Amino acid sequence: MTTRRNVIVAGLAGLAGGSVASWSGALAGARSPETPAATGATPLLDPATIPKYVTSLPLPGRMPAVRSAGDVDEYRIAGRQFAQQVLPVGLPRTTVWGYGSADHPGTFRWPGRTIEARVGRPVQVTWLNQLVDSNGRYLRFFLPVDPTLHWANPPGGVRGRDSRGSLVDAAGPNHYDGPVPLVTHLHGQLTQPEFDGHSEAWFLPDARDIPAGYARVGSWYDRYAEAARERAGLRWRPGSATYRYPNEQPPTALWYHDHTLGVDRLTIYAGLAGLYLLRGGPHDLPAGVLPGGPHEIPLTIQDRSFRADGSLFYPDRSAERGDGPAADPSVPPIWVPMFLGNTMVVNGVTWPVLRVERRRYRFRLLNGCNGRTLTLSIAAHPTARPARPEPPLWQIGSDVGFLPAPVRLDRLPLAAAQRADVVVDFTAVPAGTTLYLVNEGSDPAHQGAGGHDATDPGTTGQVLKLMVVDRVGADRTVPPDQLSLPAPPPPGAARRTRRLLLAERRAEREPAAFLLGTVDARGRERPLHFDDPVTETPVAGESEIWELHNHTPSAHPIHLHGTHFLLLGRGPRGDGAVPPQERGPLDTVMVQPGETTRIVARFRYPGRYVWHCHILEHQDNDMMRPVEVLPSGAARTGDGGRTAKDTTTGLAVGGVVTLGAAGAAALALRRRAGGRAPADGGGGTAGTARGG
Repeated sequence: MTTRRNVIVAGLAGLAGGSVASWSGALAGARSPETPAATGATPLLDPATIPKYVTSLPLPGRMPAVRSAGDVDEYRIAGRQFAQQVLPVGLPRTTVWGYGSADHPGTFRWPGRTIEARVGRPVQVTWLNQLVDSNGRYLRFFLPVDPTLHWANPPGGVRGRDSRGSLVDAAGPNHYDGPVPLVTHLHGQLTQPEFDGHSEAWFLPDARDIPAGYARVGSWYDRYAEAARERAGLRWRPGSATYRYPNEQPPTALWYHDHTLGVDRLTIYAGLAGLYLLRGGPHDLPAGVLPGGPHEIPLTIQDRSFRADGSLFYPDRSAERGDGPAADPSVPPIWVPMFLGNTMVVNGVTWPVLRVERRRYRFRLLNGCNGRTLTLSIAAHPTARPARPEPPLWQIGSDVGFLPAPVRLDRLPLAAAQRADVVVDFTAVPAGTTLYLVNEGSDPAHQGAGGHDATDPGTTGQVLKLMVVDRVGADRTVPPDQLSLPAPPPPGAARRTRRLLLAERRAEREPAAFLLGTVDARGRERPLHFDDPVTETPVAGESEIWELHNHTPSAHPIHLHGTHFLLLGRGPRGDGAVPPQERGPLDTVMVQPGETTRIVARFRYPGRYVWHCHILEHQDNDMMRPVEVLPSGAARTGDGGRTAKDTTTGLAVGGVVTLGAAGAAALALRRRAGGRAPADGGGGTAGTARGG
């Protein structure tokens, strides 16, 4: 079956197969041995040649606090560049970016160490951007930035930051090689907006050689710094921001990652991510009920591609055509609409092995891929498809809390950014048995038998090897089918419904941008860009129903900042039954193509947040919108929504947004000039869109 998505990814697969022209311009003039050498001519590493299951699964360890006194735990966590043995020993090390304690140099790793927190006890983190060399000079991106996207754009200065950049050379793309902006978001934490890691609150490292005229901070940094000083007495220093997390929510697994506007597909791919485990409180289980200690295993699953020298590979559209002008100027010249790596990485190493005793284990799963959706199961054979699951996965928790009851699954679907709390019982598995955590999620880069997309069983279809050994000591944990889980807090009655849009703006053959927007009562689309005026204005403490109408041919994992929500239904009318494993509290939900997904959410704090697709390539090209949460008691303002009791509106699920010839020409001129769209509050209808 040949689909539009197959064509796009097949093109990228060809690009990754050795036809990549040099993009050494991205690193021209590198001044430090800490900056990786240009690798444009280095061939890709064939994933089939990487030895599997020769590396023991590393556990991330606990992030050390700098102070735990009074009523708060304090951390100083930096992002730095270093080399890590990601591939098996004997193959080259990989230059990555990762988090660690700024006061403990040996703690830096991809993924970062786990922050352990307690419900009701605040955590204060000073996040530092330390992407500098040993002489204090800034390090450059080693992955291809597209400066024509709506991104942080430090070269634009104070007036031009957080906007679309320009191409210096009209004949072809130039890669940005300035300092790296960062801002960290704690995904799933309910906190005040100044501590949320807003995409436009980024900051550069406090380097000695920041070019004159560059903006050193994003357009929301200063106002949030002032809010942090007034609310919590926190003073932000150059190259850093200090956040306070209240941890006033049910226990769960959160994760922290970079969230800089227009580039976090690259910074997260480079390694800037880690887990944050929140425990305790009235919605947790007593100690000893669930497996803990060495029998609680965090698994951060990501996909990557490598070059033969061990460096990370990420595609560059411009490399496919060399230095010539883009064939379609309405398409960003460097950005790609989707990228799936060809190698699976767990906790920062490729295809590891884990010894498990004949007892119950708790796995804290995170899909940390840029865009890949996983379908996980445990099987006796690594490549047999369909896999024969054994033993089952008992899911007990979703993104941000426990499920109403344990759910027995043979296969666990997990979209990008989603987490799952899973218990696996190996008690009845004989010692000496070898099992495999496998992935049967669809992969457009691999054409399966029978004409259906299927993950390659020899590479991305395998995740982790499990070797069963005899149990040491008693297992007094409760069998998963006998667990009684704490009930999640109810969301409250919804007083309003918002109709929201997922759309594409298409060029002739491929997506040029992904957009969010609104849909009116007559089904008319209003696609909007990130910098268009705010349309989502919920009131703090009041529940709302959000209807997400996906008018694209692709599924999108949608993440809301500042709130948790429950899934009410999905389908053509949004009223289909909710699977048992999705009945817990969520912060990310998969929205299927051509369907409506209905959720009920309640925002806690007033202020500016965002909602976006968590396919990072989509988010970085305009599939993100602001949310302005109004103070409790404020008048509810409109975006074309309706009161919650009006549930009879029928919507036409159809037209993908396209870009006409006039729009393409205007967009091409704006890209060459580095222009920015006017904030006119408008949006196109089906078949049209503003250039951007």
